[in-house]
Amino acid sequence: MTQTISSGREAPSRILVWDIPTRIFHWLLVLCFAVAYLTSESERWQLWHVTAGYTFGALLLFRLVWGVVGSRYARFSQFVRGPKSVLIYMGSLLSSKPDHYTGHNPAGAWAILGILGLGLLTVLTGWASFNDYGDWIGELHEGIVNVLLFIIVIHIAGVLVSSLLHRENLVRAMVNGCKRGALVEAIRYPHWIVGMLLVAGLIGFLWALLSGRLPGLMP
Repeated sequence: MTQTISSGREAPSRILVWDIPTRIFHWLLVLCFAVAYLTSESERWQLWHVTAGYTFGALLLFRLVWGVVGSRYARFSQFVRGPKSVLIYMGSLLSSKPDHYTGHNPAGAWAILGILGLGLLTVLTGWASFNDYGDWIGELHEGIVNVLLFIIVIHIAGVLVSSLLHRENLVRAMVNGCKRGALVEAIRYPHWIVGMLLVAGLIGFLWALLSGRLPGLMP
C-alpha cells in the first residue's frame, strides 16, 4: 500500500522511486505520441506517423507487463484505487496539508489507465484505418486521439499542480527517479538490465518493422 506523507512533515531524504524501465517508457511514450500527432495530417510524413504509432503501441504493451511484474511503484496493484480514494485525494489538495504519495497519486493513476486504454485503442484503430477497414474507422481513430490528447493535457496539468502544492518537481523526478520520502519506501534496484532490454527490444522491433519483416503492419 502506498505511503503518504503530509506536506507539513519533513521527509528524511530523497529516495529512488521510479525505476529505469518506467522512466524510459515514459519519455519514449511522450516522444512517440508527439511525433505521431505532429505527422498525422501529412502524406509526406506517413512513414514517421505509422512508425511512431506502432512504437507507441509496443511501449504500451511493455507497460502492461511491467505493471504486473515491475518494481514497487510501477505495479498497478500498488497505485490503482477506487473513485473514493480519488475524491479524498482531490479534496486534500484544497487543504493546508495535501496528501503526498510516494508513487502515483490516485488521480494520476486513473489518468495513466486512461492513457493506456485509449492509447491501445488508438493504435488498433490506426492499424485498421491504414488497412482500409472503412472511413468510419479513420474517424473513430481521430476521435479517440482527441480524447487521449485531452486526458494527457489534464495529466500534465495535474503534474504541475501537484508539483506546486507539494513543492516537488515531479517532471524532474521522472528523469532522475527520485522523490522525497522515508528510506524504507525506496525501491532497492533501478533495474538497469530491464531498461537496456527494453531499448534493445524497441530497436529490434523498429528494424523488423521498417525492413518489412512484419507484414500487415505497414501501409
